[in-house]
Amino acid sequence: MSATTNIGQRLVPALLVRDMGQTLKFYRRLGFRLTGCHPAEATATWAEVQRDAVIFQFHTEPPCGTPPEPVCSGTFYLFPASVTELAEELRGKVEFAWGPEVMDHGMREFGIQDPNGYYLAFTEPA
Repeated sequence: MSATTNIGQRLVPALLVRDMGQTLKFYRRLGFRLTGCHPAEATATWAEVQRDAVIFQFHTEPPCGTPPEPVCSGTFYLFPASVTELAEELRGKVEFAWGPEVMDHGMREFGIQDPNGYYLAFTEPA
């Protein structure tokens, strides 16, 4: 594979969740919409949500090669048009884990934690 080969146009995290209904309710509060599920929403073992170009997939059974419990050692960074406007939209709908604030690395951001322990950081240059 050459260094200029395109490996794709998007990344879609496939995350294990403890409770699909609780997870979908949380992401809907963030403005995501359900774009797919199997077998049906009320009994979904797999679901996909999307807001703008951001997509997450959720599983109630561990995807191939993953741990049996939800775990992530990092943070998912999302880049909205305006951190301030998004923070105002979400204020009172979800608890912020931090911010909005300017971080030491020069980015203005705020973070939230979903019901499964995954952190989402919304960021832009300060």
